[in-house]
Amino acid sequence: MSEHFDVHGGARLVGEVEVVGAKNSVLKLMAAALLAEGTTTITNCPQILDVPLMADVLRSVGCDVVLDGDTTHITTPSELSHRADSPAMGKLRASVCVLGPLVGRLKKAVVALPGGDAIGSRPLDMHQNGLRKLGATSNIEHGCVVAEADGLHGAQIWLDFPSVGATENILMAAVLAEGTTVIDNAAREPEIADICTMLNEMGARIEGAGTSTLTVHGVDRLHPTQHRVIGDRIVGATWAFAAAMTRGDLTVTGVNPHHLDLVLEKLRLAGAEVTTYDDKGFRIVQDGRPQSVDFVTLPYPGFATDLQPFAVALSSVSEGTSMITENVYEARFRFIEEMVRLGADARTDGHHAVVRGVERLSSAPVWASDIRAGAGLVLAGLCADGVTEVWDVFHIDRGYPHFLENLNRLGARIDRVATEPDRS
Repeated sequence: MSEHFDVHGGARLVGEVEVVGAKNSVLKLMAAALLAEGTTTITNCPQILDVPLMADVLRSVGCDVVLDGDTTHITTPSELSHRADSPAMGKLRASVCVLGPLVGRLKKAVVALPGGDAIGSRPLDMHQNGLRKLGATSNIEHGCVVAEADGLHGAQIWLDFPSVGATENILMAAVLAEGTTVIDNAAREPEIADICTMLNEMGARIEGAGTSTLTVHGVDRLHPTQHRVIGDRIVGATWAFAAAMTRGDLTVTGVNPHHLDLVLEKLRLAGAEVTTYDDKGFRIVQDGRPQSVDFVTLPYPGFATDLQPFAVALSSVSEGTSMITENVYEARFRFIEEMVRLGADARTDGHHAVVRGVERLSSAPVWASDIRAGAGLVLAGLCADGVTEVWDVFHIDRGYPHFLENLNRLGARIDRVATEPDRS
């Protein structure tokens, strides 16, 4: 039996919605708890499917994990297993972030290759090369990343691309290495800064958080801490696009609007009235049909690849023609195939997409290929005539807590239905 959403078109979203902790941060913070014996407490955790999956990964190496609403307690024992190869590893991409902490603390790790969204190739070369610079060997054997070292030492590491995952794994291995490590061309995402903050609270010595150069002075040991996850900027941006697409009026709290400066500027260009509230949230009011805007995905502080489906969805109902350029994950444009089923006028050419806006989309059965594509299809369904069936909504549940409930409270009409899909 499969679940899908019946999305009734014609909604205008109005009201206030609170954003909780960032999916792209909490899973890595949970992995960081492996670095210190004792109980680490993480608050403001989103209640999404990926959190209990990561809890299972941590339990597989010997941790005791208690999920209590939006609070997660992780008790890390003095003796950990270096093998992270539980079935949960294959269900989420972030599971690979246990590699750095295990190598850092145990000097060896066997980590099953991760699963996650179908958005294109995401190799682990930079993760492995960084560990090798720190003094470890690292190879792929029998479907696992195998890494081992007699000891880790500081190094100068240059990343060919500011990979978030590679930055995180190298950072978490380096905090317990001997000497100083400098990571150049490091990812600058707010979630990286959040990990640096928590690690420093645990006794690490990291400088340069939020910049492209991270300097890590190795320490002998870390201690547990209590840490609050930053608000989820991707979820916050999702609500911003939802307001613009449905010609709505949404106030979004719990997220720092400065983490979304470029997104909010793009929506201003599309005709939205945008008001920001210090570091607490923002309001989006869209009167009339949005205007077309071009988007180019780039590493932070550029326009996030996670938001590309929303850029396509907004462009599909805007007045004019938009060019969307995808520079990060080549398979993101799979989303456009489903948008065409909804009546979007869009075509792709390499890593570019041209979208000519239409006044209104038309309902059809569509399938989510990843978390953001699923949410994008739901928002598109709100702008379509009739009832749109969105299938494979387990993807959405992995990244958006109470998504359907929030949408319905804001004026949408969406039903969760359990049945068998008809792909004929």
